[in-house]
Amino acid sequence: MGAKLSSGSGGSKFHIEQNSEINVTPFVDIMLVLLIIFMVAAPMATVSIEVKLPTAVAPPQQNPPKPIYISIQSDGGVFIGDKPTTLADLGADMKIQVGRREPEKERIFIRCDRTTRYADFMQVMNALQDNGFYSVALIGEDGNK
Repeated sequence: MGAKLSSGSGGSKFHIEQNSEINVTPFVDIMLVLLIIFMVAAPMATVSIEVKLPTAVAPPQQNPPKPIYISIQSDGGVFIGDKPTTLADLGADMKIQVGRREPEKERIFIRCDRTTRYADFMQVMNALQDNGFYSVALIGEDGNK
């Protein structure tokens, strides 16, 4: 925004009038330059050689598998999702949950009560590793609330 300092007749020597007209000349110059650039570049982006492309039939992709959660309660109770299980049956139940997928590539999410004994947690970890489940993620509560 410009200002005009008046000098001479009328008003005090500190009176300033504001010039509220917008100067659009730089804007128009930039827009014209961009227009020319796009007019030159657009024909280069199109392909002028005609080619008959073969049809491609991609096999349908499977949806990512539903994550598997193991919950350990403070009294030592173990759950796969919402279904209760025991340490002895944990490996077989996990293989049923995984189905035909490879256990080595599955990520298992473990949730524990904060008062769970460390021995109970390690028994679950050992049962998972004995059955080929090596990728484990631990779930915690977000402390940044």
